[in-house]
Amino acid sequence: MSTAGRPGPSRGRVGRVLSGIAVAVGCALFLGGFAWGALVYKPYTVPTDSMTPTIGRGHRVLAQRIHGDQVHRGDVVVFQDTAWGVAPMVKRVVGVGGDVVACCDKSGRMTVNGQPIDEPYLQDQGPASPIGFSAKVPEGRLFLLGDHRADSVDSRSHLSTGQGTVPRSAVTGRVEATAWPLGDWGMLDRPASFTALPGGTSHTGPLPGLAAAVVAGAALILGGAAYGPVERLFRRRPAGETAKKTAASHG
Repeated sequence: MSTAGRPGPSRGRVGRVLSGIAVAVGCALFLGGFAWGALVYKPYTVPTDSMTPTIGRGHRVLAQRIHGDQVHRGDVVVFQDTAWGVAPMVKRVVGVGGDVVACCDKSGRMTVNGQPIDEPYLQDQGPASPIGFSAKVPEGRLFLLGDHRADSVDSRSHLSTGQGTVPRSAVTGRVEATAWPLGDWGMLDRPASFTALPGGTSHTGPLPGLAAAVVAGAALILGGAAYGPVERLFRRRPAGETAKKTAASHG
C-alpha cells in the first residue's frame, strides 16, 4: 500500500512536540497577560455623564494603578476626596502645582499659565466653560474638570476650598481605555495641546502589550490544539483514497 502523502512517524512526532510547545507558550502568554493586567489595572464604572463624549455614563474603563506623583496634565484619573463626596470620581487633570488655570480667552478657550489650550475632546463646541474662573494650583495638588463642562461638578464648584484642587495622593488610577460597551472600546488619547507645557503628557501604559500577549497566547493555544485533529485527518485521507483506487482496479 502506498504511503505517499502521509506524514512519516518522525515528522509526526516533531509536529506533536511543536504543537505542545505552542500550547505551553500560549498558556503562559494568555494567563500571564491576564494576571499581570489584574495587578496593573483596575476596572471602574463611570456613574455620570460628566466625561462625555470621552467616557459615557455606565461605561466600564480600565484604570492603571498609579501614584499621584505620576499624573500629568491631560490625564483622565480616578480619585477620591471627601471634600467632593464619598464615591470615587473620574475627571481630567488640566492643572498641576504652580499652574494658573483660567477661562475663557477671547476665543473661548481655557488657558494654562496664559497659554490657550485646544480641547477637541469637549462635549460642546462653544466656550471651554459656561462660567468664567481662575485658580492658582497649590503645589502637590491637581485642578480637574469634566469633558462635559455644562454637566460636570468639578474644581470650578470647589474654588472656595483649596482653589478647587485635590491632593495628588487622592488619585488611585489613570484611565487608559474604555472596555465596555464593546462598540466604544478603545485607548484614550493623550491630548496634544498639553505637550508643549513643562512636563508634557504621560506615556501610554502597558495595556497594548498585555492585550497583544493575550491575543497571541490564544492564537498559539488554538493553533497547537488544532494540530492533532488536522494531522489525523490528513493521515486518514490518503488511505481512504488508496482503498477506492484498489476497489476500482478490481472492478
